[in-house]
Amino acid sequence: MWNPALQELELDYVYVAFDVQPQNLEKAIDGMKAFGIKGMNVTIPHKEAVLKYLDEIDPLALKMGAINTIKNEDGILKARNTDADGAKKSLLDEGCNFSGKNVFILGSGGVSRSLAYLLSEEAKEIILTDLIEEKAILVADEINRNMVANVKGKLSNENNIREGLKKADILINATPIGMHPKVNETPVSKDLLHPDLFVFDVVYNPLETRLMREAANIGCKTLGGLDMLINQGILAFEWWLDKKPNKDLMKEKIIEFLKIK
Repeated sequence: MWNPALQELELDYVYVAFDVQPQNLEKAIDGMKAFGIKGMNVTIPHKEAVLKYLDEIDPLALKMGAINTIKNEDGILKARNTDADGAKKSLLDEGCNFSGKNVFILGSGGVSRSLAYLLSEEAKEIILTDLIEEKAILVADEINRNMVANVKGKLSNENNIREGLKKADILINATPIGMHPKVNETPVSKDLLHPDLFVFDVVYNPLETRLMREAANIGCKTLGGLDMLINQGILAFEWWLDKKPNKDLMKEKIIEFLKIK
């Protein structure tokens, strides 16, 4: 999606992917300075390890302990996390206001953690769940230490999901359940959903997951993960180049690339 957007704006840049092994991470970052690379995205497993090689880190990203975007400003490497910002923009664009709301998040991994950090600034309560209860509790405790927040970690089981969703305003699936090719799976039984829920599934392939479909059938507003993917890219694009890319073009190309519908 990057290169078509660059070409349309007639910008003399190209977006390429590099497979960097952990032992070569520092060299890769040094190379960014040496070659004058304007911007870089960082993916798993480097989002946390890369922090020590950077010069300036966005305060919230520093609290999160993970970044995904680096900008080279005359040899000064600045970093931020556009994953959570992209998700927040997607939610706001769909009219999902999380100020004073109860948020229930399935999963406590990287995406869940980033979302919980960002939403904790405004949400009334956030519940994180994981199949390993201790993991969810550790993440919740960390966020509560670093933010003025009300985050709880719980075991991901049917009883906790049922009780949590009774008072939840927003449900976020931050797990891969329902992702292609296992499109018939869902992390939540449809019997536990209620029409007042806003359901956000970070999965973007398929465009509409089983969870989203079943939620929509009972009157829930739903949002898939594709706009989050695109918005985080747009935020990085604008930060690096001070130009606004064509979102529709980027969306068309990523759908074409992923062969999803």
